[in-house]
Amino acid sequence: MKLVVVESPAKARSLSQYLGSSYKVVASYGHVRDLVSKPGAVDTEHDFLLTWNIIEKAERPLKEIESLVKSAEELILATDLDREGEAISWHLLQLLRERKAIRNGVGVSRISFNSITKQAVLEAMNSPREIDNGLVEAYLARLSLDHLVGFNLSPILWKKLPGCRSAGRVQSVALRLVTDRENEILSFKPEEYWSIEGEFGVKREKDSDATLKARLVAFKGDKLEKFSIRDEETAEKIKAALLVDQFSITSISKKQTKSRPSAPFTTSSLQQEVSRKLGFSPSRTMFLAQRLYEGVDIGGEAVGLITYMRTDSVNVSPEAIAACRGYIENVFGPKYVPKKAHLYKSKLKNAQEAHEAIRPTDISRTPESIRGFVDNDQFRLYRLIWQRMVSSQMEDALYDQVTVSILSHTEEAEFRSTGSTLVFDGFLRVYMVSVDDSSDKDGNEDMKIPAGICEGSLASPIFIGASQHFTQPLPRYSEASLIKNLEELGIGRPSTYAGILQILYDRNYVRSDQKRLIPEDKGKAVSIFLKHFFARYVDYGFTAGMEEQLDEVSSGRKEWKEVLRDFWTDFEKAVSSSKEVPIAEVIGYIEQEMLPHVSSQALVCEKCGAKMGLRMGKFGPFLACTGYPECSNAKPLQGARAGGGESEGASSGGVVGKDEEDGQEIALKVGPYGPYFEWKNSLKRVSIPRIFGGRPKDLSMAMWLKSLPVLIGKHSLTGDPMFLGIGRFGPYIKYSGSFFSVGARYEVTNISPEDAEEIIEAGKKKAEKKAKSNGSGGPEEGKLGEISYVKRPGKRGAAGAAASSASRSGKKRVRRNAIGSSN
Repeated sequence: MKLVVVESPAKARSLSQYLGSSYKVVASYGHVRDLVSKPGAVDTEHDFLLTWNIIEKAERPLKEIESLVKSAEELILATDLDREGEAISWHLLQLLRERKAIRNGVGVSRISFNSITKQAVLEAMNSPREIDNGLVEAYLARLSLDHLVGFNLSPILWKKLPGCRSAGRVQSVALRLVTDRENEILSFKPEEYWSIEGEFGVKREKDSDATLKARLVAFKGDKLEKFSIRDEETAEKIKAALLVDQFSITSISKKQTKSRPSAPFTTSSLQQEVSRKLGFSPSRTMFLAQRLYEGVDIGGEAVGLITYMRTDSVNVSPEAIAACRGYIENVFGPKYVPKKAHLYKSKLKNAQEAHEAIRPTDISRTPESIRGFVDNDQFRLYRLIWQRMVSSQMEDALYDQVTVSILSHTEEAEFRSTGSTLVFDGFLRVYMVSVDDSSDKDGNEDMKIPAGICEGSLASPIFIGASQHFTQPLPRYSEASLIKNLEELGIGRPSTYAGILQILYDRNYVRSDQKRLIPEDKGKAVSIFLKHFFARYVDYGFTAGMEEQLDEVSSGRKEWKEVLRDFWTDFEKAVSSSKEVPIAEVIGYIEQEMLPHVSSQALVCEKCGAKMGLRMGKFGPFLACTGYPECSNAKPLQGARAGGGESEGASSGGVVGKDEEDGQEIALKVGPYGPYFEWKNSLKRVSIPRIFGGRPKDLSMAMWLKSLPVLIGKHSLTGDPMFLGIGRFGPYIKYSGSFFSVGARYEVTNISPEDAEEIIEAGKKKAEKKAKSNGSGGPEEGKLGEISYVKRPGKRGAAGAAASSASRSGKKRVRRNAIGSSN
């Protein structure tokens, strides 16, 4: 028997169907060990010696692998092809060798494949290799750096900024981007400018007269720039001069322009486009992509639908390009196939061009053909990936661009109108790229040019008007634009973007409002502290430089411990010096940056008239009277900012979208028990659980909460269904009449059937252990897994039995329900 080890059961099931009976495929359930979660796990005094521990959920699969490998003829490590996949294989091999589980003479090989299809897997089996030490060392260096930063910075934050939970090497830089953008918006001084537009009646050769809109581009020999007209008085003078003049069309120029299709998706561009088009968070996008990659049951066969989804490459294999071009010709016709295949090159300096872009494994497997085998979100994501790949090999879209110049008879004024007409749709037949909204729309959009007009004809002014404009600040980041900026700066890598955003939400450093990221006061305080005392380590250039060094480690050009030594020498000094900084000094820096944006009225105590100062508390910074203890007045910063500084919309009861099923508008509201979604017509309400913290409270969340309880899958041993729900005390798994609490380490929106089985098993063990500790005369064990359900003598059922342990200290008993509604 040959033993093949992969990360997930879904991937294991797919490979089992491709390989013969002489192979046994098992899953490690991801990483099997991690650095010990405490200071000193990276021992800086002993040349960065690392201390590992086995991840709890990996114990059972690890024992199974250890047992099977003892009788195996060969061990084949088939984890993913990126850095994390290489690290999982390395950890497994290290542990098995430490435990002397691998017999002498047993071969060990490493294989990797870009897609989980029979052809790709069999080709990989015929091309085994050794573990890539460069990738492993890059993983070790990255993990060590993150540990050193997190476990040295976070304790300082706890002391200096109560309520601020953590800082990280990359997350803190992402937070700085969000807070810096917010500061730019708050400090922005709008500039006034004016534009002059005209509407003209023009004669046509055959048809009736038409109207043409145009903008003034030159006046009295001067070309008009954006800020040429700065006030209303100037605009009105120009307008008055124009009203007494006559005009005619002096030139009509035509040219053809092309629009080229975008490259197939990388991890970053996929997360950005899905955020814009489908509204999924990056973590949700990656969860769905993982399912499509690992395989979907289609007609009794596990089929990997897309290639590997963690990549920064836009390359596509020649075979896939040929198949795509053939499909386009057969379905859309030869005119949609370019003479030469479109080849794309990444703009990123450190892109791993050896990988492929994200694409369908089989282009002939259309979205409609797989619709009945996947859920709606998986279908929508696959359709987007399929459309992007097909469009990337289609002909350019062609436009006829027409520019009309209208000159006054005195030749003092020139108006211009430009319009584009689509003459060949090309790739637009399949796909149109989305973009973030522009922050400063000043009227430069295309204008409709009527057909049949000719040079020399009169243009009679119907209306000439002056429009006032003000410059706008750059918009707040969306998830998509933040990921784009991180990528452009060279900060983070494909596998990290979703995690970075999730941490910012979970720490309540950032919240999402109408798909825009707004830094919380707590997040601002952290960012200010780090900019003043760890400026180098939240510098964009420095962080990007660290990423480049890690890439050099992965390619073998640099030794990983050398990178750690260079980093630790200066970082240790910064940590030591910051420990001596008085809290008053820290508060002073935060006041300097935050209080200028607070209204002067809010800075005066309404009770005693004294000055209000900034203080730090469990929930972040707040305003407190400096006359304390005589006056104990305090109030939050939120709402105290000059000019508001807060966005309107969903947070104040705005509509987040329409129900995909019945078209009802869904509003986000806040009641006495917290935020909730309300369906306007039916007045259906769904509470938003506390576990979601600062995550985007958007349409995607509303629809997910509405779907609860949702079927996760069937138990692999019993075949009984497993449901996910959320009750008064958090998320739970319902299985076979029992309920099992979902621990904090699980991402509740991304729980897989394997996770559910693991939660059930852990709950049963905990219940058994509790029953044994109670003894035969103790409480009777109930069927609620980790949720407190034990029947105590003299109590009425589960609700009374699950009274709070606080009662033993004389505190009032708290009644707990075993099951709560999803509301």
